[in-house]
Amino acid sequence: MEQHTFETAFHATAKSPAEAARKVARAELMTQIEDIIRENRWTQAEAARRCGVTQPRINLLLAHRFDKFSLDSLFRMAVNLGRRIQITLSEEKEAA
Repeated sequence: MEQHTFETAFHATAKSPAEAARKVARAELMTQIEDIIRENRWTQAEAARRCGVTQPRINLLLAHRFDKFSLDSLFRMAVNLGRRIQITLSEEKEAA
């Protein structure tokens, strides 16, 4: 039986490397936005106002509902929080 090692659970469940990259990017952005909300101790209503979304959207973000957010929507939220998006390309790690 052949064993596969994956970088993340997203890589294990994705149908392609591009899909895995999108999932990882969404998760990283969501985590960073969540960190900002928690560090500032905002209520969901306050976070929603600052992010430019509704309170139910913040609830989904805090519940880690990755499938409910596009990269574009997360970019808008980050920019509304006064953040700048930086993208770095690196070589793909080989699976063992």
